[in-house]
Amino acid sequence: MIQPGNVFKDNLARLPGIEGITRIDLIDGKGAVVASIDNVPGKQGSVAVYHYLQTVFGTLDARAAEHGLAVFAEHTEDARKRPGAHPNVDRLLAIVAGAEPLSIGVVRGA
Repeated sequence: MIQPGNVFKDNLARLPGIEGITRIDLIDGKGAVVASIDNVPGKQGSVAVYHYLQTVFGTLDARAAEHGLAVFAEHTEDARKRPGAHPNVDRLLAIVAGAEPLSIGVVRGA
């Protein structure tokens, strides 16, 4: 597990690669996919963070979400100030605040 610093870009450089990952699926307790994060420019940082959280924690509970918020660094503070601007950070904030934990599915491409 990394010790996140205050700069997202630096934290991101310390995470496992996301080559071969098509998307991340977030799955509720009933098995329904409630969100997907595609591995496309502009979303690759979130794919890397969620993939890392799945690798380290296995599930997206409050403990994993708290760590993810630290990894997102300055984006977490921005998300608190501007709800909706960072939906993948908002999701972690919601889980820390008591929302249902989610499973993280890593979908790999051909």
